[in-house]
Order: sequence, then structure tokens, then C-alpha cells
Amino acid sequence: MSKMKEISTEGLLLLMRSNPHCKIIDVRSVDAYNGWQTIGEVRGGHIQGAKSLPYKWTNYMDWIEMVHHKNILPSHEIVVYGNKTHESLKVAEMFIKSGFQNIWVYNSFVEEWTADASLPMEKLERYKHLVSADWVNELISGKKPLHYENNNYVVVHSHYRNRHAYLSGHIPGAIDMDTLALEAPETWNRRSPEELKVALEAHGISSDTTVVLYGKFMYPDNADEFPGSAAGDIGAIRNAMIMMYAGVKDVRVLNGGFQSWLDAGFPISTNDVPKQPVAAFGAHIPLRPELIVDLPQAKEMLKATDAELVCVRSFPEFIGEVSGYNYIQAKGRIPGAVFADCGSDAYHMENYRNFDHTTREFHETEHIWKKSGITPDKHLAFYCGTGWRGSEAWFNAWLMGWPKVSVYDGGWFEWSNDPTNPFETGIPALNS
Repeated sequence: MSKMKEISTEGLLLLMRSNPHCKIIDVRSVDAYNGWQTIGEVRGGHIQGAKSLPYKWTNYMDWIEMVHHKNILPSHEIVVYGNKTHESLKVAEMFIKSGFQNIWVYNSFVEEWTADASLPMEKLERYKHLVSADWVNELISGKKPLHYENNNYVVVHSHYRNRHAYLSGHIPGAIDMDTLALEAPETWNRRSPEELKVALEAHGISSDTTVVLYGKFMYPDNADEFPGSAAGDIGAIRNAMIMMYAGVKDVRVLNGGFQSWLDAGFPISTNDVPKQPVAAFGAHIPLRPELIVDLPQAKEMLKATDAELVCVRSFPEFIGEVSGYNYIQAKGRIPGAVFADCGSDAYHMENYRNFDHTTREFHETEHIWKKSGITPDKHLAFYCGTGWRGSEAWFNAWLMGWPKVSVYDGGWFEWSNDPTNPFETGIPALNS
């Protein structure tokens, strides 16, 4: 006997009131969940409290591991919804095969829920800056995608000293940008305003250019030498962060990077697209200096009650077992920094990513951060070893609309290079 039942809008509202622990599962794309209107929904976003579990993920062998990771348990009453009935049914069947007992399917989300402004919905505050492969494909095809009002754009394939990643296959029309164009290898901080101006103009980017950035996940044997390849989109988000600091007004990041382009089945180019320089950037650099803090301000933030330095490193780095990089000798952490675990090591951000490389559900990130005291009422400066992981965590907070978020650009590399700066090692609870 089938354990799957259909539920109406009225029934779902009653269930939400009577069973606050029920799990509502959104099987649409992560982009639709974040806020993009993909098939003409009256309102973008998701049902308040819903979890993101896209239909696409049913193709992964470890689908059930993601279910467990999201704390969705067989004891929960489950409601599955989407914008295509067959996708909702497939996910519901997956739950049943995995031992879940109480499964409802809600098929009126688009027609009824999004059309009724009294029914609660949520979305990522700045979702427009995290775009889908479909959105990028419309852009480069000469169409006018949703929430794009410009006539001037550049698609940027970001990498670190690895043009092979670009030349071996990229989005048609994309130019490549080495992260070294925007950050200096001596310090791994952003380059000077004069250098940024020259680099951005040489890549055809002005303050008024819409820039769409992405990276490609590759894991070569020499990952220490090519961390941008191993890290995929971390380098793209690092470039995006510095561009926003410089004054590019409309910066977008392809959610899931090149992997999303591949998953969508869009064409790939191996052409070496020439850059088209612009005569002038068109704004004073930095136009948004508040997005980056340097060492003196970082030290002041450590003393403040309304600010936090947020360490986006792995636990072995945080407790001083490893430095994280072959060019950083010192091991340890900045005393007083709050830990926001990146994942396994210095070249991964799996705690901020789904297994298809898309950005993790923002409610989950916010929940984890708040348990550590990372809250939107404070001035937050995210840092890591040299700025890449800190930039990605910063981007998550910025997308959520948190009002005062920055990157401490120097990170552990700069802090540890000065022997007069204090540091700690070991597990914090054992040091207190």
C-alpha cells in the first residue's frame, strides 16, 4: 500500500500549525529556492521553513546522506513540493524507499501558494547576484534574462595560474582572469587601487559592467601549487569580492560554477577569447572600502563588543595542527576569533557547498553561524589563511543581506608574519 498522499493548500497550512516539526521539502533547483522565478511564479522564493532538496540530487548515490545531513528523519512527517509533479513524485518515492512513513505531496505551490500574498514565503535577500546556468545561457544568447537591465557584460572564467583550466573548456565567450591580476603573491592581499584599475580596464571591466564570474573544479596532484584549481569557485568569489570593493556595481556569481554549466548540458568552447580593454574604469577605487579591513582595524574589532573576527579555516588549522599552506610556517589562530569551519582543509569549502558545488542552503549556514555567535547585528570580518575562503564566507553573509560584513584581507598569513602578534593553539575549551 502506498504511503504517499496528496495534500491541499488548506491541509498544508493546518499541518504546519498542528505539527511544527514536519519537514517541508522543496525539490526545485537551488536557484528557484533562493528566489528566482523560473516558470512564471507570481512570487519567487520558497515556503517558509522549507528545506532545499532538489530533484537533480536524486542522481547522486549519496542522496540519502544529504537527507540525513539536513536532519530529515524517518520519524518526521514529510511534505514534498516543486513545480513539476513528476519530480515531486520521484523524490517522494525516494523517501518511501528509504524507510520514511508519512509522505505528503503538495502540487499547488505555483498556482495557489505563490499567488496568495498572505501565505508565508522566504528568499535569499540578494539572490539576484547568485545566478543559474540557464540565466547565463540566456545572457550570452542575446536574450534579456530576468533582473538584468544592462547592455554591457563580461563573463569571467577565474583561475589561479592555470590557463589550462580555461583553455580545456569554458563557457562560450568567457574571458579568463588569473586571480593574480587582482591580488599580490607577496601578501595575497588585494592589489593597490592603481593596479586594480589597470587590471580591470585590461579585462574590459568598468564600474558599470555587469560581471559574471565562475570557476572550474579540478583537483590536480600539485594542488599546493594550484589551489585555485582545487578550490573551484573560491577563486571566482575572491575575484568577485575584490571587484565589488573596487567599485564594480553589478557582480554576479554562477551558482555551482562550471559544474552547473556542464550539468545543464550547454555547449563548451575552447577558444582563447581576446580581452577587450576599456578606456576607463569610471569610478574612484576603492568605491566600497568598507568591504575590506586591514590589520589595525582587525585588532580594534577584537576588542569591540559589537564586532567579530570570523576564522574560516579547517579545524586542524584552527587548533594549530597544520598551517594549511606550504608557504606559511606558523601554526595556530588569532586569539578571540570565532570559528566558522570551512571543511576538511585549506583548499575546500564543503561546509558551505552542496555536493554539486552549489552554495549551501542559506538557512543552514545562518543557523550554524548563530550557534557560534556569528550574528547580523555585529560587524563581521571573515578571514582564512590568505583571503579566499574568507571571501566565500563573506559572500554568503552578503547574499543574506547582513548589513556590515567585511573580509580581513591579511588573514592568518599576515597576522602570523609579525612575531609580536599573539596566537593560540589547541582546543579552545582546554585552554580556558
